Parts: sequence; structure tokens; C-alpha cells
Amino acid sequence: MPSVHAPDGCRIQYDRFGRDDGEPLVLIMGLAVDRWGWIRQRSDLAARFRCIAIDNRGVGLSDKPVGPYDIFTMTADVFAVMDAEDIDSAHVVGYSLGGVIAQVMAVRSPERVRSLVLASTACRVQDWRREVFGEWAELIKQRGVQAFARENLRWIAAARHLRWIAPIAPALAPLFVRAPAHGILGQLSAITDIDEQLHQELESVRVPVLVVVGSQDILTPVADSEEIVHRIPHAEFVVVAGASHSLVVTDASLFNRAVSAFHDRVLSAVEV
Repeated sequence: MPSVHAPDGCRIQYDRFGRDDGEPLVLIMGLAVDRWGWIRQRSDLAARFRCIAIDNRGVGLSDKPVGPYDIFTMTADVFAVMDAEDIDSAHVVGYSLGGVIAQVMAVRSPERVRSLVLASTACRVQDWRREVFGEWAELIKQRGVQAFARENLRWIAAARHLRWIAPIAPALAPLFVRAPAHGILGQLSAITDIDEQLHQELESVRVPVLVVVGSQDILTPVADSEEIVHRIPHAEFVVVAGASHSLVVTDASLFNRAVSAFHDRVLSAVEV
């Protein structure tokens, strides 16, 4: 698997798959999860794009430096990967934390982004969410990563999923959250310290944008996505009925269908 050193020396690992002759597409995953969080999107996207799935710093096979991370540093990690692959600009799909990184890419380096899919994300850290992140950090420090993964389920899964997920949570948690405590804490600090100007700068985004959220998402509720759509001119908006924050996994077929239809429109417009 290829890797590249970011500007600060951190080694970022990533995966390549899909069509060699396809347009480049970069996948950026959310908090505490590595590139395999995209497992249910890989086959659909590989049929059309030259895909790059990144392990954000702090998770997967990328380096996991100790200390707080910064959202702009994590954005620079993505650009370092693109540079290593000779990609001047790419379509970008970002989920949760990855959606924030994708927004930073679009507002700070618009020439590097061809289109955006923003899933289960927000453009601001509301006070209540900052408190939740603080509680998560304390839980990780006091009881460890697996306790965090188990108790975090109520924030990311819909009630209809919790009925069958909860009994097997102790077995599932180590599979989905494999990052060390300091890596997750570093990523949490990057989210918590998001520049509050980000939401204002979204008005400058001119590339095609699709915003997708689950109707039962309680971590980044529909109102967060509505704010993004309100601020980005001509952004498209899809609410997946009954889906939660984890829609890229639990409601993958509906998510994939919405993303595929969006990419159909984007690529058709380019061909014309």
C-alpha cells in the first residue's frame, strides 16, 4: 500500500482502487475509522472512478502522532496524497469528520476540487456537540477506546439498528474502531477547534455539491446539513428516511444510489 509524508513529516497511508482511466475521486472517512469504513461504497465507485481512500492521521496504517491535531493539517495530509498521485484536482467524498476536511479543501483550495459529496457532517461545532466531544474524550481517557466505541453506538445508529447491534456491540467495537486512544483524541481536537469562519466561507464554493444526511441522525442532525445547503449556492440535498449518522454503512444502498445519481449529473455536464 502506498504512503506519503505530509508537510510536517507524518506518514499518511492510502489505498488505490478502481479504474486507471477514471476521473480521480478521494474518499475521506470520519472520526476513529480507517479507509475500510468505505467498504460498502468501494465496488460502486470503483466501476467509474480512479479511487483514493485515505487513512487519516491517527487511524489505520497512517502515523498516529501524540497531541492535538488541526483540521487544516489534516486537509494538508489529503493534498499531500493527491500530489503523490499527480492529481491536480479530484472529486471528493467526505463523511462526518471527512466532510469537514472536504469543506476546508473546497473553500481554501477550490482549484483542487471537482465536486463534493458531504455526508453526515456539519460546518460548525454547536455548543452541545462540543460538550459531547468533551465527554467522549473523558470516556476514552478514563475507560479506553472500546468503551468509547460501545457507548458511542447510540449517537451513530438509529433505534431500529440498535435493537440488533447492541447485543453484539462488544464484538463489533474492536472491528470498527481500531485506532489508539491518542489518535482518536487527536482527531477529536481537530473537530472541536474548527475555525468558526468555515461556515461563512462556504458561500464561495462553486463546484457541484451533494449533501446527504439521515433523517434520524442525532449527532449531525438534518439542520446541520440544511445550513450547509443554505450557504453553498446550488447545492443538492438528500435526506435518507430512517437513516442515522452511520448511513454509509447501515443504509449504504440508498446512500450509494444518491451519490451515483449525483455523479451521473456531474460527469454528464463535463462531457457536454
